[in-house]
Order: sequence, then C-alpha cells, then structure tokens
Amino acid sequence: MPTPERCSRFAEYRDKVLELFASKGFGQVGMRELATCLGLAPGSLYHHYPSKQHMLLDLIEEFYEELLATLGRIEHAAPAKRDRLNQLIRAHLNLHQEMPWHFRLVERDSGCLTEEQQERVRQLREQYERKLLLMLGVRPRLSEQGRMAAGHAIAALLNSAPSWLTHYSLDEQERDNLMENMVSGAVERLLAPKRTHETLSLAPPLEK
Repeated sequence: MPTPERCSRFAEYRDKVLELFASKGFGQVGMRELATCLGLAPGSLYHHYPSKQHMLLDLIEEFYEELLATLGRIEHAAPAKRDRLNQLIRAHLNLHQEMPWHFRLVERDSGCLTEEQQERVRQLREQYERKLLLMLGVRPRLSEQGRMAAGHAIAALLNSAPSWLTHYSLDEQERDNLMENMVSGAVERLLAPKRTHETLSLAPPLEK
C-alpha cells in the first residue's frame, strides 16, 4: 500500500514526532498533540496524514528500509558469507545507537496499525529476514517453515540483543565484544549442520 506523500514539516520535525511516540507510547499521543509538535493546525495535519497510524507506518517503513540498505552494504563489502556475521552484529549495534526510538516503536507499537498496514510491515520484515538467511547461508536441512523460523529468530536476536547490556557500565569495546560473542555463538550454532548421535557420544559404550 503506498504511503501518503511525506509532509515537509514532518520530515523536518520527524525526530520530535518519533521521540513523542516512543517515549509516551503511541496510544497516548493524539493528532492534536502531533499537530502542535509539528507547528500545524490539526486540519492541516489531516491533509497530509489521514490518521496517526499512517505516520507510525511511515516511521516503521523507514526502519526496515534502513535495515535492508544496511544488509546491502554489508553484502557488497563482504562477498564471502563467513565474513558477514560479525559485520551484521556490529551494524545492528550501531543502528541501535543511531535509531533507538525506531527499535522501540517497531517492538512495541506495530500492533497499533490497521490490519492492512500490519500486512505491509509483515512483508517488509519477511523481506529483511529472507535477506539475512541468504547472506548467512542457511543450511538446506531446514524445511521451508524452519527457514522462516530461523530467519525470524536471527532477526529478533540481532534487533533485541543490544538492549540487554544498556544498564551496565561497560566501555564500548567490552560491550561490543560481549555482544559479538553471544550473538555469533547463537547464530553459528543455529546454522551449523546437525551433529549425529555418534558425534555427541564422547564416552565408549559400556561392556556387557
């Protein structure tokens, strides 16, 4: 579904609107408050955005567009799949610092959109998750549903993990090392070939 043409004032004050939604909660912000934030009369805002859900969708689309662009840059910079995982982790850490309000909105308020808008978000999310799997090289042993689940799990891990350590006073290098070790270990295990029972059995069988 095409989104409304972006209001020039919204583009100019986008960060204020984004922070307002993310800090107060989408359901607690009305169109009149949004119009005041943008310096517009409520009627003028309705001319550009029929509802605040349209504005929220604009911000969530922006989030996924940036994620997809980030994947494209990494794919171009690191042709070998084995080199991409750490770059993906570092890129998502950087995005968390650059776009913290977007992450909060997507996680908390996507369900406030209309069914049609949620379908648009679902399509963008699945496009991003499929791209992740292609870049990382998912194993063919997984079924179609298994691949979809793996893509969703990896995306959720990359997008939520950076928030796990925000309450700890870590320097940047220590934080990044912890995050890379945790996330890369989980993703590599998920994508690794399944070990056989014989491989897992370290002790010799008991003699009869």
